[in-house]
Amino acid sequence: MTGRILVINAGSSSIKYQLIDVATRRKLVTGLAERIGEETSVLTHGAHRVECRLADHEEGLKAVLAAFAEHGPPLDEVVAVGHRVVHGGSRFIQPTIIDEQVEKTIEELAPLAPLHNPPNLEGIRVARSVFPHLPHVAVFDTAFHATIPRHAATYAVPREWTAKYAVRRYGFHGISVAYVSRRAAELLGRPYGEVNSIVLHLGNGASATAVRGGRSIDTSMGITPLAGLVMGTRSGDIDPAIPGYLHRVAGLGLPEIDEALNKESGMLGLCGANDLRDVWRLADAGDENARLAMEMYAYRVRCYIGAYYAALGRVDAVVFTAGVGENDQRTRALAVEGLSRLGIEIDPVRNAAPAKEPRFISPEGAEVAVMVIPTDEELEIAVQTAACIAAGSA
Repeated sequence: MTGRILVINAGSSSIKYQLIDVATRRKLVTGLAERIGEETSVLTHGAHRVECRLADHEEGLKAVLAAFAEHGPPLDEVVAVGHRVVHGGSRFIQPTIIDEQVEKTIEELAPLAPLHNPPNLEGIRVARSVFPHLPHVAVFDTAFHATIPRHAATYAVPREWTAKYAVRRYGFHGISVAYVSRRAAELLGRPYGEVNSIVLHLGNGASATAVRGGRSIDTSMGITPLAGLVMGTRSGDIDPAIPGYLHRVAGLGLPEIDEALNKESGMLGLCGANDLRDVWRLADAGDENARLAMEMYAYRVRCYIGAYYAALGRVDAVVFTAGVGENDQRTRALAVEGLSRLGIEIDPVRNAAPAKEPRFISPEGAEVAVMVIPTDEELEIAVQTAACIAAGSA
């Protein structure tokens, strides 16, 4: 498929977008409309930045179109619009051309991702009204994990919860993991279907995924993005009895506990900072809470590496990606400390070398390749959107 695809990622107060040439995979422009609904909004379009007032997503997208008209590139070669949608539940396991029924189903899935699906849907509706004659495709963050086998996806809870309320492991960061695991196979010079990898998507939100031959077989996040690794503001794995216990002994309401586990826990709850650059600064200054937080963060990552090594049976690559994974050499080193018996080691010189390109940070000839691969969710959305459109017209 040739032509250009406009990729839109609508958040609660932002619209991230990229215009991508599918044939060359070249990004023609990257932009961001942020602080939508606030007194002062900001629109960044390539090298151009302007403060303005954007009352809602409709005004935001119109401002984006005005920026294209003023600064280019032209939108007359756009053949489709790709949208990131966080939660597809069990209903959407592949990229899907959007119609009214798809919109309705995404809305019905909002209880599974109340902070994400509603703004994603708002972006879709606005974009479809602005580009009514173009096909729009939803690419779901959960779709890559639809291959997780039942024994890994099913919780040991009453069967009615699974059947009636869709309680199961879905996983997230799937768009990123799909891109990164494929790039890892390319860098290894091996067919994607033959490579087993553990992908560590470490940002403010963080997850680990076991990928066997291009298929997710387990991932650390669950029915929501709260489970798994310690994150910036999310607790990660905890005893499931804690909410009930706090309700009984502290009189805390379940919504209050849910809010705290998602927005006031993790690194922020442990040491008062959620950005790992700040946490490291605190730890280096002697803050014991920050030092403990980093030890906990790395320990949880290390445990998931070990668990997924066991699940995969053979590991060809451990891949770090996202903001922390791509840029924080100290966290990478701490996360694999003590795993040399599994063939997982980091070369200190390679790990410390600043670079923005995909690279190996394991020693030459290592049994398991340890890699840093910058993620590119927008490019993955564009590629999946093009494939979906091509399949629909075949």
